[in-house]
Amino acid sequence: MGSRVPPQLYFVVSALFHALGPAFAVLLFARVDVLGVAWLRIASAAAVFALWRRPWRALARLDRRGRGLLLRWGAILALMNVCFYSALDRLPLGTVAAIEFLPVILLAAAGARTLRNFGALALGVPGVYLLTDVRIEGEPLGVAFAFANAVCFALYIVHAHRAARYSEMSGIDGLGAAMLVAAVAVTPLAVPAAAPALIDPLALLAGLGVGISSSVIPYVTDQLAMRRLPRATYALMISLLPAVATVIGLVVLAQVPSAVEVAGVSLVVAGVALHREPPERQAQERAGDREEGRPHDAAAGPSTRRR
Repeated sequence: MGSRVPPQLYFVVSALFHALGPAFAVLLFARVDVLGVAWLRIASAAAVFALWRRPWRALARLDRRGRGLLLRWGAILALMNVCFYSALDRLPLGTVAAIEFLPVILLAAAGARTLRNFGALALGVPGVYLLTDVRIEGEPLGVAFAFANAVCFALYIVHAHRAARYSEMSGIDGLGAAMLVAAVAVTPLAVPAAAPALIDPLALLAGLGVGISSSVIPYVTDQLAMRRLPRATYALMISLLPAVATVIGLVVLAQVPSAVEVAGVSLVVAGVALHREPPERQAQERAGDREEGRPHDAAAGPSTRRR
């Protein structure tokens, strides 16, 4: 059934929740420290995956290469969340999302082989630049955290894309295992900051909501999309995130965008609309998947039907 759903639709759901979750987290900052919010997000998501997928079974049946992939992915998730919330505490949501896109565009550029796609990049890069605005002067530490988060996000896409097509597990099982690794990695650093929330039922409930809306729904739909989209296509579609985040920031947080930010959003959306994956690139990726024994389509392998 999942193969009949267009992968672009999975991405739309992912993009929406990638922005909604952080917006809710900003509201939680009034009750819990930044690192505490990061821990609540990761720990609650890890608990959901543990109950749903029993991801340790996926980890146990992997070879050394697969376990290394999951360990790196989990460490990246932990660091990415810490840097993201540290930036979000200092910068508007739309700005953080825009900076997050900058290294990702390099992944899209690696797959651009046509004038049309170079044109898409030529639209997307200035759009992100306009969205970034002049925040570097006003909040240098926030911008530093945002760029660190951006590097982690690019690494997340690379590792998540590999895991989505790994033949020995389903991508969602791998995601659950990586989230458990992230929870173990971030706990010594962040759990002291989360301690007040452990006796605050409302904060715990809000943290669970942030975890589900930020790390369960979008990351699961990421996996469903990545399994059927070439990495370069997915990376350029990520450029929608600043636009979505700007809209969510307006609706949820009353962060009104300026005319420059609206222009940036328009350029980013135009770049996404213009992009097309070259047919020969798609054929190369499918051939590469077959050589490594990895199914290209979500319905192509038995791993997608495991529980």
